[in-house]
Amino acid sequence: MNMTPGPKNLITDIAGLKVGNAHDAHYSTGVTVLLPDGPVVAAADVRGGAPGTRDISALDPACVVDAVHGIVLSGGSVFGLDAAGGVISHLSEQGVGMSFGRSAVHIPIVPSAILFDLTFGPDKGWGATPPYRDLGIAAAKAAGSDFDLGNTGAGHGATAGQLKGGLGSASCVFGGFTVGALVALNPVGSCINPASSDLWARPFELDGEFGPAPAAPAVPHPLTPLGGSKLDARAAGANTTIAVVATDAVLTKAQAQRLAIMASDGMARAIRPIHTPYDGDTVFALATGTTALGDQPDEALSMLGSVAADCLSRAIGRAMASAKPLHGHDAWRSA
Repeated sequence: MNMTPGPKNLITDIAGLKVGNAHDAHYSTGVTVLLPDGPVVAAADVRGGAPGTRDISALDPACVVDAVHGIVLSGGSVFGLDAAGGVISHLSEQGVGMSFGRSAVHIPIVPSAILFDLTFGPDKGWGATPPYRDLGIAAAKAAGSDFDLGNTGAGHGATAGQLKGGLGSASCVFGGFTVGALVALNPVGSCINPASSDLWARPFELDGEFGPAPAAPAVPHPLTPLGGSKLDARAAGANTTIAVVATDAVLTKAQAQRLAIMASDGMARAIRPIHTPYDGDTVFALATGTTALGDQPDEALSMLGSVAADCLSRAIGRAMASAKPLHGHDAWRSA
């Protein structure tokens, strides 16, 4: 089956999805918001040992909420959970969300996940007014079909192992479906194979999207479980990789959860080690519901999950390729 990147090679190649970024250069942190044109089916999979999330339990297939109005990825650890509140207020003002009876208040469902970037950059002294609510509103207002990768949004203060992390995205068109991934890459683990200095995600690259591989070291470094990770530097600093995968397929919540579970393996292919006690790795899955699975739905879902995992690996590779050095952290392209 022929698989190619979408026209933008972004998650917004799925019709009806928009992404907005905002960051605060002074506090070295930021927020990324994904907004669908209308309510979409959603689920989530959490693999990390230290997750930080908001409203994620509502995505369980046993719960009554059947659709969401947005997803927020944020820096700032627990403070970053405020970003979703800003997005909820903004969307409610626009008349987006559930309404009940005669109430004029709309209630958007906007699950979120956060990463830890509190040790990145020189200053997090925001006192009683963390910037995340305002950053969430700014990111929502900026949402569109085109957006930057690298040191932006929730990826602004991200580090990946001992290198600069960032925001990544990728898409794939195949068999009448479109799949996309969006990631804020901030793991304890490393995305680099120490024997080659190349990305672990390289085998999943499409159309040269990562750029040229660096020269291999004259003497390959040994492949050790912690090589290049924050743990290898004996300092478990900022951590957690948070992501969204999406498809235009028609899925139930249970099928979307299976998509999220399968897509999580894309992290394992591109980051080593992954899902540690220090990471809060979380993957959201969205389905916009415009393309039916057909008469063999389990087979189609299996293929979607496999492609979503590859797409997430590619988004991780693109985050590394797009990151720039910042605050003393080298980027892969400059290391």
